[in-house]
Amino acid sequence: MSAPTPLFRNDDDDAAKPVSEQIRSRLVRANQRYHANDNISAYLKDGDVDALRKEVEAKMAEVLKSLVIDTESDHNTQETARRVAKMFITEVFKGRYHPMPEVTEFPNVEQLNELLIVGPITARSACSHHLCPIMGKVWIGIMPNEHSNLIGLSKYARICDWVMSRPQIQEEAVVQLANILQEKVKPDGLAIVIEADHFCMHWRGVKDADSRMTNSVMRGSFLKDPHLRREFLSLLSKKTD
Repeated sequence: MSAPTPLFRNDDDDAAKPVSEQIRSRLVRANQRYHANDNISAYLKDGDVDALRKEVEAKMAEVLKSLVIDTESDHNTQETARRVAKMFITEVFKGRYHPMPEVTEFPNVEQLNELLIVGPITARSACSHHLCPIMGKVWIGIMPNEHSNLIGLSKYARICDWVMSRPQIQEEAVVQLANILQEKVKPDGLAIVIEADHFCMHWRGVKDADSRMTNSVMRGSFLKDPHLRREFLSLLSKKTD
């Protein structure tokens, strides 16, 4: 029996390059997209995340230098490059560099077929345009069938956090979340609503402090059955009053 094909070839020739270039080479060789809201964890090796953090720290120090900030004598910014690098790699963008959390699925033994609503789940992300925070709430509606998989309540929040913890465009984030839940749960119907504040509106540009974006994805029975859709949206409005 032939040996299995490795996920990516040995890149010893790239060993002298920065770790970001090594990872990028693996992605390009695999013809794999690496947009801001993509997860690239399958193309990382042991130690890459820590090496990325150190590389980002060094480059962030150069950004601060280009902003004409004296990080050597300014006690407030001496550790800023390290803090920002840690924040990006291990916190706010961790959904790019870590695999999806494990989700235990259970068969629908009782053949539940009534509307299930999960939320509000806190959504924390950053816009891909300015890397400013996006803060909001997510509501998920599930219409299961006898073949659906059931997952624990906390798993919805973990999956949502994993999707949102990367630079996102809200309209794309809700579709990514819907695709994952559709695959995991296999429901008759799936509905997701996200309402969020975008700090690129609050902090820069027109500085409109009251603007929010709300968008949704409706699939299966939520798309076909207007009565079910109205029930879901009606129950959401009562929860948000």
